[in-house]
Order: sequence, then C-alpha cells, then structure tokens
Amino acid sequence: MKHFSVIILSVFILSCDSTRVYDDFNDLDDAYWHVDSVQHFSFQIKDTLKRYNIYATFRNSSSYPFYNIYFQYSLKDSSDNTLEEKLTEFNLFDPKTGKPLGSGLGDLFDHTFTLKKNHTFKETGEYKLALQQFMRMDTLPFILSVGARVEFSE
Repeated sequence: MKHFSVIILSVFILSCDSTRVYDDFNDLDDAYWHVDSVQHFSFQIKDTLKRYNIYATFRNSSSYPFYNIYFQYSLKDSSDNTLEEKLTEFNLFDPKTGKPLGSGLGDLFDHTFTLKKNHTFKETGEYKLALQQFMRMDTLPFILSVGARVEFSE
C-alpha cells in the first residue's frame, strides 16, 4: 500500500507541471552508454506562436570517472530536415572540488542541461531529438539514463 501511495503522489506532482510539453528518458543497459547507442526522442509541437526550452537530462552515479560529459545532439523536423546539430559539453562534477552537481539522492545525480532557450518552431508536427555521447571512450560507464525535456518558455 505504501508503494501505491508513492506512485499516486508522483503522478499527481508530475501532472501539475503546466509548462511541460514532453519529458521522457531512456534507461541504459547496465549503466553504460555505448558510443553507437544514439538516444532518440520524438515530441509534438502544436503551437508555433509559443516559445520553447529544450533540455537534455542525464542521471549518473557518483562513480562516473570524469567531471564532464561531451555529447552531440541533433534536432530534426517532421520532414527529417536537420534544424541543428551541435557538439556540446557540460559538467557533472565541479572540476576543482569533484563535488557532484545537479540534484541527487545517495550516489545518484540528475542533471538538466539547456540545449535551446526561447526557441520557436516554424511548423507544427513531430520533431526528433537525438543524443549521442562523444567522449573518448566507446563505452561510457555509470550513466544510468539519458532523457529529453521540452517545455513552454515562461
């Protein structure tokens, strides 16, 4: 009964997020992100007059061996035209102190990184966001999940 109450409370809290357009994540097998394992996300844009923020989200363990993460993202429209493709880097830990950044519980930490701020879409329809790790390792350990979030800009 206790678990059922937690699930109901979680669904209620998440449903109260009026800015959220899309929010999803992919759990990675055995907490390893392979270089050829591109993470794909598809979301619908229904209003071209509104502005949107687009985020990449990561969950990592404190055992992650680097302070940062390099990844490439691409944003495509419903006709599969690439709107943007970019290599970017964000810190998961403070480079000087090693203190984990983001929000966490125990040895797990969640990070949300802004990819696009106040973005407008020219057309309604389905858009696709792809995220690929771009570190110097083919298999990146201790990344538990990769996600994407799209919300209305306030």
